Amino acid sequence: MSISNFERLIKLADEVFAVKSDPSQLDVNQDVLERLHQLHPATVSEYNDGNGPVAWVLLIPTTIELMNRFIRSEISEKELFELTPPDTTYEAIYLCSALVLEEYRLKGITKQLCANAIENIRRKHPLKAAFVWAFSKEGDLAAETIARLAGLPLFKREK
Repeated sequence: MSISNFERLIKLADEVFAVKSDPSQLDVNQDVLERLHQLHPATVSEYNDGNGPVAWVLLIPTTIELMNRFIRSEISEKELFELTPPDTTYEAIYLCSALVLEEYRLKGITKQLCANAIENIRRKHPLKAAFVWAFSKEGDLAAETIARLAGLPLFKREK
């Protein structure tokens, strides 16, 4: 019995981010998804090939102050999420995570999902910066491309 795209993405998330063994990372569950949606409906995006999701992207709009605290490792990813106030003006976008099944990589899916989400968030919020905590060389390169296409300076937190 083959596993579904959804199950493959969950497995990939566990392999790449290992959130179950790192309490400082955001462990995405239904409560987190609902709160992300409250921050902005475009925070979570997926690409579905008709057989289920093959890519997920998660962005967190936040304040410049919280971005700077995160970049300086003063707060964790989980704290960044928890401290981000709803119903405020966001000036920074955290490129939190992107997962793409292997056979769909290098097709521009992450870039397109992020571009659409950032454009949607910008309709209400004057984004001035993007930031990332990359877990892979590919993630780092994707963040650089996304920030450049969005016309935003990119700030990086080191591992």
